[in-house]
Formats: sequence, structure tokens, C-alpha cells
Amino acid sequence: MIVRIEDTCTACGLCVDTCPDVFDMGEEMAIVIIDEVPEEFEDAVQQAADECPVEAIIAD
Repeated sequence: MIVRIEDTCTACGLCVDTCPDVFDMGEEMAIVIIDEVPEEFEDAVQQAADECPVEAIIAD
């Protein structure tokens, strides 16, 4: 799985709370800290994408 965060991110931190192994807070918005999501984190990444209040997380 590959995940990215669009610039519509409001830096609410929900994704970081949900999966800190994949997401971190940058200076203005959340960032993805790994290139490819390991299988053990895929469910948490999908949860973060589903719960993102501005739908800024794209998980493919």
C-alpha cells in the first residue's frame, strides 16, 4: 500500500494518533514518514483515511 496526504490536510492530528508508525506532523500538515506501508499497518492507515475529516489521506 502507498499512502499520501493531499494539501487539504488541516493538521488535526487524527492520522498521527491512529497510526504514528506511518504518519507524523510536519510544520503545516501531516506527513507520511515511510515509502511503502507494511502490511501490519494497512488497517490502521485505512482507518485514518476513512476517518480523516477533510478526506486528505489517499491510500492505494
